[in-house]
Amino acid sequence: MKLKILVGIFISNTLLFSCSRVLDRAPLDSYTDQSVWTDLKLAEAFANNIYNILPTCTYDWGKSINRSFLLSGAVDEGYNKFDYAGIRSVITKGILSPDNAGDFDIWAKNYSHIQNANIFLSKIDAIPGDETFRNRIKGEITFLRAYAYYQLVTDYGGVPLIKKPFELNSDFKEPRSSYEEVVKFIVSELDIAADLLNTAAKGSPVGRITAPLALAIKSRILLYAASSQWNPANEQAKWAAAAAAAKAVIDLNKFSLYNGNYADIFTTFNSELIGVKLSNKQYDWSAFNGVEMMCYPSGYHGWAALAPTQNLVDAFGTANGKYISDPTSGYDPQKPYVNRDPRFYANIVYDGRSLGSANFVDWRKSSSNPDGTLAEFYEGGLDSPQGIDTWNNSETRYTFRKYMDTTYDFNVTTQNNKFWILSRLSEIYLNYAEAEFYLGHEATARQYLDMLRKRAGITVDLTESGADLEKRIRNERQIELCFEGHRYYDVRRWKIAEVSQNKPIGQVIITRAQNGTKTYQYKDLEQRYFKPGNYLLPIPRTEIERTGLPQNPGYN
Repeated sequence: MKLKILVGIFISNTLLFSCSRVLDRAPLDSYTDQSVWTDLKLAEAFANNIYNILPTCTYDWGKSINRSFLLSGAVDEGYNKFDYAGIRSVITKGILSPDNAGDFDIWAKNYSHIQNANIFLSKIDAIPGDETFRNRIKGEITFLRAYAYYQLVTDYGGVPLIKKPFELNSDFKEPRSSYEEVVKFIVSELDIAADLLNTAAKGSPVGRITAPLALAIKSRILLYAASSQWNPANEQAKWAAAAAAAKAVIDLNKFSLYNGNYADIFTTFNSELIGVKLSNKQYDWSAFNGVEMMCYPSGYHGWAALAPTQNLVDAFGTANGKYISDPTSGYDPQKPYVNRDPRFYANIVYDGRSLGSANFVDWRKSSSNPDGTLAEFYEGGLDSPQGIDTWNNSETRYTFRKYMDTTYDFNVTTQNNKFWILSRLSEIYLNYAEAEFYLGHEATARQYLDMLRKRAGITVDLTESGADLEKRIRNERQIELCFEGHRYYDVRRWKIAEVSQNKPIGQVIITRAQNGTKTYQYKDLEQRYFKPGNYLLPIPRTEIERTGLPQNPGYN
């Protein structure tokens, strides 16, 4: 079966750029196609636009979801109060179809970027200039095209592999490659990108693609390919490839676990970050795109648009490293925030937790909240349905602390150089632990999990094995990587979504007595549904009707 790819091709003899670095020749507002492909700096400006394939820490209104924090609302770790991208009305209701994916669908967006990457790669070798500079931008675009395919194959399974640019006289037909073929291509391209970037000039600016990032994404896609969704026979060779890819990143010895304030991992540049996508202030109200405005509690004038569920809160263990379901853990549901895993305090804003600076919250100050920074999710509190900006209150009575930069007043201004983490060393440790576990190397798996737990402050070594260790590996990913866009794909590749996503998400209702004591009542907030056919997204019906391409299973 052949497939016509709608990529929104616009072939013109004029390309417009907004990058001020290259606007140094007349005319100052445009360049001919011929001039772009004879100047490496102009070619770089063209390439910079392809960076938009990467997820960011902002929400782009009315555009395809960028596969960052909004994914939390599509799984059991988050609640999407305002139904951005149709997540609550479609995805978590289990009614996803080829007609209603809307902004959650990335098919056309990604193929548009692939077309531009193919144009670039077909032209770059003929442009005269410095070879190391050429290698850098060529390596970057090779990576970005591979990343676009990584997103597509993860969302849809096998997709058409288009490696050359379409022209006006092209027939726009390509066969749909298998999942294995696409993964093989992605891995090969990431290796090529790493080699090119290794030979390029050193010291690339923060936010550019690097060789280690290419190897990190290779680690991720090979882990996915080895998992149950795509490796039902549990072929050991696939796990060996995933383990080797993760170990290759570790053995670079360029990164180390950050041992400062855990929350700073997500707001400051540090030793753990392998690659990030920067987002800069664009206009006065670009705070409306930003993660702080989206996720702060309502009493701080945030929107609580993406809030942690009780399900996620319950996934965090206690300070002694045990699950809260363990009778020996010391957990008390009427003292739920006492002696928890230290990562809980770094990731979650809960009732009574201090958040931000007293300098930014004068209106919150009272005798029971002297500096105004204590979150008040209890009924009648500032962040409750009866508090400030009640339409924005958190339905779960939690908000995310991860990624919140508390050093500035998001109600007044926005921040330059905020970033979304594309990969960090913790993920690579978790990738390696999981792959080694399935290879039968349980001691190695425990070793790398313990490194993460000890960095967090849990000093007790793991002793679990077999199914218990598998459970622990999955739990560590759930809490260590929460709100980073991983859980959505993890529950699918593990083939557990029919269980984990087919149940209610929870909230807590907190009642405060006159003497200040509080009681906690745990309730279901929203029933979620997941159908066996939803492990992959449907290819848009418009694409199917143009081509006759068979739809993904479960959507006919």
